[in-house]
Amino acid sequence: MPLVKIHDKSFETYLSEETISNRIDELAAGINKDYAGNRPLFISILNGSFMFAADLFKRLTIEAELCFIKLVSYKGMKSTGKVVTSIGLEEDIFGKDIIIVEDIVDTGKTLHDFLPQLLHQQPKSLKIASLLHKSEATIYPLTIDYVGFDIPNKFVVGYGLDYDGLGRNLKEIYQLV
Repeated sequence: MPLVKIHDKSFETYLSEETISNRIDELAAGINKDYAGNRPLFISILNGSFMFAADLFKRLTIEAELCFIKLVSYKGMKSTGKVVTSIGLEEDIFGKDIIIVEDIVDTGKTLHDFLPQLLHQQPKSLKIASLLHKSEATIYPLTIDYVGFDIPNKFVVGYGLDYDGLGRNLKEIYQLV
């Protein structure tokens, strides 16, 4: 397996482009079925989820809307423990079906801090779609309704995920060696 070097770290392929694509097909099929006849609003959390959100959205056959917010809790390879909203939600979500799109859920801190803000606005429903979930690292109770892959608690990059700003453009997901 070829290694990818980003900054001072080496990473090896963990999930291939084809594996990711096939799983997104399955997730989109589930969402299309669950929301047939409805028009959910997808809230994609930047920066990491942009690739997943775009690929998922292209596969939807239902009517749907998409918006982006930016919540930041990482610096380098570690969580800062604080969630900062740097681009906020401008859409009115009252009475709407909401699907949050995340690249990865590890501790669950980001969503734990963000969900009450959304629930306060009284959406009709609120679900979470995450490409990756580190269930063994999750310390905040969350229900992730659409999970792409449950992965070990290892640092990963690629397909929107970065290491200190780099690696988001990789087509596959790599794990730290």
